[in-house]
Amino acid sequence: MELGFATFADLAPGQTPQQRMRNLLEEVRLADELGLDVFAIGEHHRPDYVVSSPAVALAAAAAITERIRLSSAVTVLSSDDPVRVFQDFAQIDLISGGRAEIMAGRGSFIESFPLFGYDLEDYDELFAEKLDLLLALRAGGPVTWSGRHRAPLRGARVFPQPVQRPLPLWIAVGGTPQSVVRAGTLGLPLAVAIIGGEPARFAPLVALHRDAARRAGHDPASLPVGINVHAFVAPTSQEAADAFYPPYAEVMTRIGRERGWPPTTRQQFEAMRSPRGALAVGSPQEVT
Repeated sequence: MELGFATFADLAPGQTPQQRMRNLLEEVRLADELGLDVFAIGEHHRPDYVVSSPAVALAAAAAITERIRLSSAVTVLSSDDPVRVFQDFAQIDLISGGRAEIMAGRGSFIESFPLFGYDLEDYDELFAEKLDLLLALRAGGPVTWSGRHRAPLRGARVFPQPVQRPLPLWIAVGGTPQSVVRAGTLGLPLAVAIIGGEPARFAPLVALHRDAARRAGHDPASLPVGINVHAFVAPTSQEAADAFYPPYAEVMTRIGRERGWPPTTRQQFEAMRSPRGALAVGSPQEVT
């Protein structure tokens, strides 16, 4: 089992983007010193998050760390260019000495689509097509490819090439069975974001991933599965709950206003951080 951090590098009230970026790099440096396995950075195009390009932040992290693996969480592949994504992460891999990973997803926010000129009507088709190209690039050698949303490639060679062959690629999902099946069918590791409900309810998705991999001729045992949950640890359970609830409720309520969710209450929060809930909030012993 591996343990690490994933962050969206959210901005606290009164904090400048410059200070948040400095803090982010200090966080990844400390995670490396403490022996954690992975540090992942998300992509957003909103005023409340500071990282719009995970590759830039991860390259900076690669230069100041020694052992920890460095991943996106996620790269919104649907609105990005697979050639540039591959090149960026190949460079991170070179800087880090072979510690880069791509975690590709369709994105839980939609700001990047109009920003880069994509139609939300093509949400899933964009991801499937661009993932196909990224896999072709990852295989190495000249690439000949064509699709509907990007100019074709004919015998193209893409540089630089990474240290790791192939460059690790995960598929990140929020619970959509079709995405889970796609990851298994392609023989790719699965990362599941659990931000609500009971984690036990996501077990069938893992079984679905393994079954799809098996049916496609892949060994399910060779495909890692990861989960991402909201976590906060303090000396005691009560301290953790009291410190984490206000910012958690503020963020979830703010996002809820955009998506039609009701406001987050303390009662809901306490249920979520129970042993069966999705929040890993408490003392070190409790979270463990």
